[in-house]
Amino acid sequence: MALTIHVLDYGDIELEASFFVLGHNCGRVRRVPVYGFLILGGAYPVLVDTGYRDNAIMESLNMRGLQYHDNMIENQLAKHGVKLGDIRYIMHTHLHIDHAGKDDQFPMNTTVVLNRREMEFSVSGIMYPQYPKPDIIHLVERIYEPEAVRFLDLELTGAEEIIPGVWCEPAGAHTEGSMNVIVETAEGLACICGDVIYDINDQIIDHVRVNNWMEPQVTGNHSSTKRAEKAAIKKLLNNYTFLLPVHDRPARVEHGQVVGRPGMTVPGPMVETLPKRDWFPA
Repeated sequence: MALTIHVLDYGDIELEASFFVLGHNCGRVRRVPVYGFLILGGAYPVLVDTGYRDNAIMESLNMRGLQYHDNMIENQLAKHGVKLGDIRYIMHTHLHIDHAGKDDQFPMNTTVVLNRREMEFSVSGIMYPQYPKPDIIHLVERIYEPEAVRFLDLELTGAEEIIPGVWCEPAGAHTEGSMNVIVETAEGLACICGDVIYDINDQIIDHVRVNNWMEPQVTGNHSSTKRAEKAAIKKLLNNYTFLLPVHDRPARVEHGQVVGRPGMTVPGPMVETLPKRDWFPA
């Protein structure tokens, strides 16, 4: 049975717009979704990211959380016939406040898969308070429970397989330990790329405030160099058929360019398409 990826809606957040695209729409408030991803079709369900803990915790970053009953993780999973205890692995693209806030709702025999460098980075004090104390302390507690955590060393090993058809690779951007989750689908390789890309339109299609051909724009929130972030985005565009960021709708890629925006199941029907270089609303 082919693997499929289902997008989970964990609610929205409101924040200053230039957080997403460097120097773009400074001072304006922007509302964006927070997505997780459920991978089905393997021996057991696998989850990528768990969203943010609650609306109140987003205030620590001067952001507004907009999470309602339907967005609760148990309700999002239930739409696909999955319970919390059914999840075998939780993989995190990284551990920022909007990605790892619900891990403590899962039993200790659900293994959380982390890049070890991201765990180290989360307690370094760099990019604080994007790594909130209750989320990170829970992950530290998991270290002392058998099989509750699986650490990857992606900078040294390269790709590591989690289940057949699903593996992790170092992202090389956003945070020092960010990783991409690659899924082999019937229609091609899909990459869940976390926050390496925030905005498909403004960073890649229209690439605002960038002059050179096929040169992606960087985000306003990264700990890597601008060159490293650009290179990480180019790598995504040149290696995968589907790109799934956490704060924007998926994109389909051919020959290094975005050619469409799929529905919210990947692979799924192409509900919209793009002529080359034409603007597409985010």
